[in-house]
Amino acid sequence: MKWWKRLFRKVNREDYQDDWEEIVYARDGVDFWDEEQRSRYIISCLEQMQEATREIDLLTGEYTRVTTYLTDMEEIEALPEEEREEINTIAHKLIALEQERNIYRDKKNRMGDSEYYQMRKQENEIEEGLKKIKQGEKQGALIKQDLQRLNGERHAYAYRKAELETMMVNFRGMVVIFLTALVLCLGMLAVLQFVLEMNTYAGYFLAMMTAAIAITVLCIKYADADKEKVRVEKAINKLIQLQNKVKIRYVNNTQLMDYLYMKYNTDSASRLERRWKMYQQEKEERKQYAEAEAKAEYYQEQLIVQLSHYRVSEPSRWVNQISALLDKREMVEIRHDLILRRQSLRKQMDYNNDVAESAHAEIMDVVQQYPEFAQEILGMVNRYTRG
Repeated sequence: MKWWKRLFRKVNREDYQDDWEEIVYARDGVDFWDEEQRSRYIISCLEQMQEATREIDLLTGEYTRVTTYLTDMEEIEALPEEEREEINTIAHKLIALEQERNIYRDKKNRMGDSEYYQMRKQENEIEEGLKKIKQGEKQGALIKQDLQRLNGERHAYAYRKAELETMMVNFRGMVVIFLTALVLCLGMLAVLQFVLEMNTYAGYFLAMMTAAIAITVLCIKYADADKEKVRVEKAINKLIQLQNKVKIRYVNNTQLMDYLYMKYNTDSASRLERRWKMYQQEKEERKQYAEAEAKAEYYQEQLIVQLSHYRVSEPSRWVNQISALLDKREMVEIRHDLILRRQSLRKQMDYNNDVAESAHAEIMDVVQQYPEFAQEILGMVNRYTRG
């Protein structure tokens, strides 16, 4: 009975644990002797390299800006006491003017100072950042839909592959059953013919014909199932390649959104947009304090001029960080925030470097496994590199 249970066992759905950040290189089902399949596989790897390189180029500029800011902080903290005192004097005057303006800001229904100044620090970036966050959220939703759809299709194909494998096993078992039945039937007919001297020629004919028809039908079905299994394996491999591309976009989009949320101190575009509108209204109301603002602008210019005498690459940035010049704790907090931002950018850059290196290593491994096509594959790599 055990062989009977194995023959007609049920198909179990395979439990896949898919990691959307992991890049999978699956060569099963890829015939590297077929030019189209070989070219499609190599192009898929090259596209991964190209997208990762493009993402690194985009991240490098922001990484440089954050690093420059940290360098400026180190330069300011390393100034001699006399030169630092000049900067602190200007900073103290700016702080005093800020306190005067706070009298007006203490009115009800106004945006809090911390939130206002946080928005002010990033005033020139908010609209662009808001646009990026909206685009990122929209793109993230689409990418998740694509991943879920591809994942569902992949599981469906895997389930169908398991079904086909079980069907093929069952077909082989049924052929064995029919052959065994034919032998037993022929043996019984022989006994009837030679022992009981009965005419069993019609029985021989019917038994042979029935067995031949049944086995032929099973063989045809087995061949059809085998062809379908090959098509399913190719489809699974194609889906894996598509998933790899979408996974790269998913990871880059997720890390970019984490960075943007951290940078703009928000958790959604809608919340940032509400804060941005409140800030614009608040800014409009504060225009009436022009005199205090004018004095502040004067000392801000003095601060920029003073910082320009030293190796501070972007002195204008410190106009909105006056309190940090006087309060070491705030300077530490800013540095900590910048380090986190730089780590986030480095993580994205490292991930894309790993993607590019993995794709390149995969291509080189294919070259080693199939030296017959080495010149062709390396030519494709050179064309993509030049492009």
